[in-house]
Amino acid sequence: MQIEGVIKKQRLFFSSGKTFHIPYRIKALDKLEQAILKYGPELYRALWKDLGKSKAESYMCEVGLTLSELRFVRKHISAWSKDRPIRTPLAQFHGKSFTLQEPYGVVLIMSPWNYPVLLTLEPLIGALAAGNCCVVKPSAYSPATSKVIAQLIHETFPKGYVAVVEGGREENQSLLEQKFDYIFFTGGVNVGKLVMEKASAHLTPVTLELGGKSPCIIDHTADLKLAARRIVFGKYLNCGQTCVAPDHVLIEQSVKNTFLGYVKKEISRMYGEDPISNPAYGKMVNKKHFERVLGLIDDKKVVYGGESNAQTLQIAPTVMDRVLEEDPVMQEEIFGPVLPVLSVASMGEAYAFLKKRPQPLALYIFTSDKMTERYFLQRIPFGGGCVNDTVIHLATPYMGFGGVGNSGMGSYHGKKSFETFSHEKSIVKKYTWIDLPMRYQPYSRQKENLIRMFLR
Repeated sequence: MQIEGVIKKQRLFFSSGKTFHIPYRIKALDKLEQAILKYGPELYRALWKDLGKSKAESYMCEVGLTLSELRFVRKHISAWSKDRPIRTPLAQFHGKSFTLQEPYGVVLIMSPWNYPVLLTLEPLIGALAAGNCCVVKPSAYSPATSKVIAQLIHETFPKGYVAVVEGGREENQSLLEQKFDYIFFTGGVNVGKLVMEKASAHLTPVTLELGGKSPCIIDHTADLKLAARRIVFGKYLNCGQTCVAPDHVLIEQSVKNTFLGYVKKEISRMYGEDPISNPAYGKMVNKKHFERVLGLIDDKKVVYGGESNAQTLQIAPTVMDRVLEEDPVMQEEIFGPVLPVLSVASMGEAYAFLKKRPQPLALYIFTSDKMTERYFLQRIPFGGGCVNDTVIHLATPYMGFGGVGNSGMGSYHGKKSFETFSHEKSIVKKYTWIDLPMRYQPYSRQKENLIRMFLR
């Protein structure tokens, strides 16, 4: 596919004005919904092939969430698209002020491999709702799912409206050399920096959904049994290949052993005594990733799990204790089923530990102390998170989801997705029946007094 030709077609399509009509956008989402439902069985098979995801997990975390987002956005497009009246200052009498939403034009969506359906189609939903034409670039690391998504989109939309570019690094580089009106990227920090660098050549605005080492903080007042259950769920979901997965635990020493006991029981309860043989437990996306995660495991510090199968690319849910800040597992985002546990003497020590590290995409605090909860929520910068739970903060259309600093910029989901892919124009409409003369030269003492009065 000639990328330059695709972009040219999309610019022509956008200039036709079709996507400015709200019924057209709603119809596009109707078509996308029907296509997702039609291709559901193929998407489930592809997710199993790429990541070993069970049908239940694929629906819960990918297809179902995508459909929920689509239906929410479609329901509200008309309201979000209306001009919004704004208060007009007295100095601009007589007039009215309002904002209106304008689509950017031709946008690029680059998605990752770990949630290849959700993280491709959710941004697309926002882009279409806002009235844009879209070039979608799925990840080459999830080839089966990328192929199904390409078929789904090609069957549903003309290439001048929505096009899919498949391929790897060469196609990514070629796309980033083009001029887009907006770029939405989900992936790693290093590639995110490259995306931003390339976008700067055309002054293209970007949203970067990146990652980081998202901590779980547990104090002595926490419900340890429930904390263990919810951390095990969030950590080992998709075999830890989740951008907001709990990366590591910072726990007060006085309750650490009790917590570890609960964690071991929860892993066994959820995944069985032999998780690798559990058909509902997934796998690493490829051999390179499998070997990288294995390299982070220190056998001397493993207190649960640690088994692996090179043929199936599976690593059992693993827990490491007595982990130190300088250990290899603490030097990079794990993105795998390995949970390091670090002891702290107090919440003050946990705070000091976090303050000197890059801003994570998520933070999870487990406590029943409201002062401790508020302290960490206010004083530690992070994208978003939960109190006494993990990962679920991204599964709502009522709040934005995104990072800060090293974990990204911009946000989406629900109305935020519509706003992300829209430019908000600020307009003042002046009426012509009166024209206050005070702003026009020549200035006089009387005019100056009037200006001072209006600008108080």
